[in-house]
Amino acid sequence: MTHFEEELKHLKQEVNIMFALVHTQLTKAKDALIRFDKDLAREIIQTEKRVNAQELNIDRDCESYFALYNPVAIDLRYLLAILKINNNLERTGDIAEGIAKFLVETQQDFDKELLKSSQLLKMFDECISIMEEIEAAFESEDTAIARSIFKQDEILDQINRDANTNIAEYIRKNPENVEQALYVLSTIRKLERVGDQAKNIAEEIIFYVEAKVLKHSKKL
Repeated sequence: MTHFEEELKHLKQEVNIMFALVHTQLTKAKDALIRFDKDLAREIIQTEKRVNAQELNIDRDCESYFALYNPVAIDLRYLLAILKINNNLERTGDIAEGIAKFLVETQQDFDKELLKSSQLLKMFDECISIMEEIEAAFESEDTAIARSIFKQDEILDQINRDANTNIAEYIRKNPENVEQALYVLSTIRKLERVGDQAKNIAEEIIFYVEAKVLKHSKKL
C-alpha cells in the first residue's frame, strides 16, 4: 500500500467518525423530544461544535491531499465526493442542533396526540434508518444500498406532504397548542431535509464507486 493509499484509508476513518457523530445527534434529538430532556438537548448543541471541528479536519485533509499528491481519475473523484459528503453530514448535524435549540427554549412538554397525528416520531425513525443505511453504503462501497436511499426518502416526502393536513386538523381541535403544533411542523420540514442530504451522499457514493468498478473491469 502506497503512502497516499494509507492517507485515503485514514480519511475514510475520519468520515466514519463524522457519520457516527451525526447519527448520534439525530438519535439524541429524538430522545430529547420524547422525554422533554433539556439537558440532553444542551448536550446536542455542545456536540455540534465537535461536528463542525470534524468537518474542518476532513476538509483540511482533502485540501492537503490535493496539494501533495495532485490526484487524478478515481482518486480525484473520491476526494471530490468526500468533500461533498462531509458537507452534507455537517448540514445534517445542523438540523439536529436546530431541533435541540427549540427544545431548550420551549416551556411545555409535547402533547402525545400531536406527536402521533403528525407522524413526527415515525419521521425521526425513518431519518435514523436512512442515516444507518447510507453509512453502511459508504463503508462497504455498496451502490445497491446507496440506491435504496432514494426509495426510503419517498417515505419522508409522504409524511412531509401529509403534515399540513394532519397538523391543521390538530390545531382545529386544540387551538391552545398552536405554537407547539407549528414547531412540530417545522421539525418535520427539517427532518425532510435529512433525506435530501442522504440522497446527495448516495449520489456521491455512486459517483466514485461505479467509476472505480469500471476502471477495474477494464483491466480484466
